[in-house]
Amino acid sequence: MRSFFLIILGVIFLANFVSWFALDSILNLLIAPKVLHRLWGGFILFQVAGMAAVIGGRLLGHQPGTGMGRPLLSLFMIWNMLLALPTALLSMIWAGTLWMMGSANGDSDPESPWRTVGLIAALLPIAIALIATAIALWQLNRFRVRRLKLTIPHLPETLKGFTIAHLSDFHIGKLTRGKVLDEIVATTNRLDVDLILVTGDSINMALEDLPKAFELFRAMKSRHGLFVCEGNHDLIENHLGFESAVESSGLPFLLNQSAMISVNGQAVQIIGLRWGEGMGRSHESISSLWDDALQRLLAMRSPGDFTILLAHHPAAFDAAAAAGIPLTLAGHTHGGQLMLTPTIGFGPWLYRYWSGLYQKGESQLVVSNGTGNWFPLRINAPAEIIHLTLA
Repeated sequence: MRSFFLIILGVIFLANFVSWFALDSILNLLIAPKVLHRLWGGFILFQVAGMAAVIGGRLLGHQPGTGMGRPLLSLFMIWNMLLALPTALLSMIWAGTLWMMGSANGDSDPESPWRTVGLIAALLPIAIALIATAIALWQLNRFRVRRLKLTIPHLPETLKGFTIAHLSDFHIGKLTRGKVLDEIVATTNRLDVDLILVTGDSINMALEDLPKAFELFRAMKSRHGLFVCEGNHDLIENHLGFESAVESSGLPFLLNQSAMISVNGQAVQIIGLRWGEGMGRSHESISSLWDDALQRLLAMRSPGDFTILLAHHPAAFDAAAAAGIPLTLAGHTHGGQLMLTPTIGFGPWLYRYWSGLYQKGESQLVVSNGTGNWFPLRINAPAEIIHLTLA
């Protein structure tokens, strides 16, 4: 893990250096005032120092962003993880084009409109970073309620109209904290659902945030309780420490376990898969491990039970559908996080199932965009609570 963070820091440093060199060269070619050179150089130094503090703190065992507020942490993440590399590539192309075209001679005239346009464009990356950060800070305290009606084949009559609040990926920590957590609880309770199901990543990584997650879960109310499975971020700081804490909390975390509830005499089985079954493995081996775990859990099924699977990663749906589980709930994908359109973006590039409702045979999967945030900016993938009605 340490080498992974060092590689990330190296890539970030290289992208920032190339961005600084290429854009500073453009400013030289356009004969920009020295103050613009200093502004651009200072911005890059600030970004490198900030991200070095974030990653360096992580290497020392601290939370990312320890000692800094959400605005600074958001700015560092947006620039270094999203904008630095494309800025480096585009700036290199632009600088090379100016050199080949001999634009320095043509644009040195202070009255040239192209020089003015060029100077503005050279500072555009800073403006984009600041605007994106402002949007991100606005988004961090907001989420939607997405309502889905699921028509499930052979649904027992007593479960028709049954309602579920599906929440996922709180990532309680430096970015998701404070009043938004209170609003999540209040909104969930206003939905007045029959059951609350949470599909992992309760915390962003620090076990010190786990008591806040427990407080959150205890404050949520439904007629048949709340059940939670674990996610990959829950295990980052200390795998065994997390599972030990949740097992002693008295809360219904399902770690390769199942629970039963009775709805008007109809048995409903809820299965929760451990993320630990698939840590650090390929998609194929993860599916194989989840398939093995499911087979062990399904051996406890009783005929006539209606079964719901909680699995942080939506890839578990393939094994669930093969096993005939009618409903699987998942998270992990954040709806793709950054999507140009509903079908173009990181979601479909990285995942087979990334947001909303999917069907395979008579089995259905609902993937949540997540209710909180580990990365501050979302595009066309809003945070959400999903309200499900069975029909």
